[in-house]
Amino acid sequence: MSTVGPFRLLTYTRQQVLRFQLNYPRCNYAKKETGSVSMIGGALKKKKLGKMGPVMEKKVIPVETDPQKLVKFVCGSNIYTTGQDIELKPDNEYPEWLWNIRTGPPPPLEELDPNTKEYWRRIKKMAMRRNNKLAQLKKF
Repeated sequence: MSTVGPFRLLTYTRQQVLRFQLNYPRCNYAKKETGSVSMIGGALKKKKLGKMGPVMEKKVIPVETDPQKLVKFVCGSNIYTTGQDIELKPDNEYPEWLWNIRTGPPPPLEELDPNTKEYWRRIKKMAMRRNNKLAQLKKF
């Protein structure tokens, strides 16, 4: 077999594939429409098209401004469409530990007991931050 034979066979198959691609019937059944429609809340809404495709519209959540309601209720605690928010009780009806919860920044490392998991987690976190900073200083 000569060296021209396999090359001719290879070029012949490329030509056949090219002819198949050019003569293949194209249907427009999978063509994208220019405007997209979505079913949100049971009503048809047309989405806006941005650079990256359809853009979702932001939902505006109403903010409670009534001072009496803000003082008497936990606003936003009711996730259902019916009913009302949880009513606040007097301070003496809540447990004592609730008023001792630390709401500020975490305690410094010196205040933590070395025999606790919290202490060693903080040490590990500090070591990881230090290693990451040192790795950024390397040129390569």
